[in-house]
Amino acid sequence: MITEQSRNSKNILGLFLKGEVITTVAILVVLTYFLVSRGLPMVLTIIIDFAVFAIVTMSLNLETGFTGIPQFGRVLAVIAGAFAVGAIPGRIMAASMGLPWGLKYAKDSIHYQISPELTQVLANSWVFSLLFLIFCVTIAAASGAGIGWLTSRPAIRLKEAYLGISLLAFGDFFMWVGHNWEPLVGGSTAVYVPDPFRIFGGGRFQAVVIVIFLVAMLVYAYLNRLTSSPFGRSLKMIRDNEVSAAAAGKDITRIRTQSLVIGSMLAGVAGGLYVIYTGTVTAMGYSRLVWTFWPWAFMMLGGIGSTTGVLLGVMVLTIMRTMITVYRFQLFGFLMAWGINPLWLEYTLMGAVIIGVILFLPHGLVPEKVQPMLPAGRVKKLFSGGMAAKPR
Repeated sequence: MITEQSRNSKNILGLFLKGEVITTVAILVVLTYFLVSRGLPMVLTIIIDFAVFAIVTMSLNLETGFTGIPQFGRVLAVIAGAFAVGAIPGRIMAASMGLPWGLKYAKDSIHYQISPELTQVLANSWVFSLLFLIFCVTIAAASGAGIGWLTSRPAIRLKEAYLGISLLAFGDFFMWVGHNWEPLVGGSTAVYVPDPFRIFGGGRFQAVVIVIFLVAMLVYAYLNRLTSSPFGRSLKMIRDNEVSAAAAGKDITRIRTQSLVIGSMLAGVAGGLYVIYTGTVTAMGYSRLVWTFWPWAFMMLGGIGSTTGVLLGVMVLTIMRTMITVYRFQLFGFLMAWGINPLWLEYTLMGAVIIGVILFLPHGLVPEKVQPMLPAGRVKKLFSGGMAAKPR
């Protein structure tokens, strides 16, 4: 009896000592502090940043954590979704209203005059706003999937560092195309996107937060189901040993292509939602630091190959970035006397956090858990002889 009670006590204690439970409690405490000290807008800002980057990081985890692809061009699919939403829906609306919609649409002297008219049309119709939002998400997903398929071509032939460098170069290439070719998304000036959430009036920000957060949770549920399926086990097999996967009859080229297409599609959705949230598209706003290296940091902190860990990693680092931004002058203002501007401490301190993660949490907050092919109960039954043939 005593042994059974002590075993139960140890199980309960082990539950509360799990990294994910401790991290979740700490997150809730910090969010409560922000809610009390800074108000609801600060908490909503953290949640929407978390939701957008959670989608991007989960897509990266699918390709890198589960498939083993060195995806250093995550920004590429994000740019594809963002540019698609910034360039296509507004032009279609402008064309239907008899306004300039061709190459001149993105010219600042013309665009700034017609963009309020486009938004006003959406603000007058719930149905039109909903259809516009669905269309934006659809073309963002299609654009991301298309870019994913294109990048899968070198992924078939290149390995490891060569593939990573190629994907990184592709991301910079498309960013500079958008920056220098004005007819796409305005070049060096921002292009406004018709706002489907303007119909909510003063509650616009809260509505955007709710919608993007729900999308992030749907992506989480989808990837959990996908990675637990036979397809997910095939991804892990290819990641761990391509030779064994090929010997087992797996089509490595097709599976890697599918992983890239799915991951890029989700990243494209994140890029499109981010554009709708901010209301503008600026090519230089999609740098590899923010949209490739930060997701890598989120993934490493949470746990490579762990979808739940990725969510926690994104939230923890998003809160830390917010705290650094809010309190850097209060805590490090004394550095001004030494000629150091605390304005740039975000990158320094975040770099220190990443180094700390690599040194002290090499497997992340929630390491990938080994999933048995058979349920635990059936395995115990097999080892206990429960499957043995009964004597006649």
